[in-house]
Amino acid sequence: MSDDNIIKVKPRKPKRKPRLAGPKQGKAVIWLAVIAGVILVWVYYQFIVPPSLP
Repeated sequence: MSDDNIIKVKPRKPKRKPRLAGPKQGKAVIWLAVIAGVILVWVYYQFIVPPSLP
């Protein structure tokens, strides 16, 4: 008997979604956000909040 006319069904492999950012880029974004936060806090206390000392 010939196996030429038998259809073999295999499950599809799930497609991987491409990564938008690598691990190094993710760490860089986190560090930039931390630095930006520190700068914003400094600007707030330096220029916006009135001095409380007489």
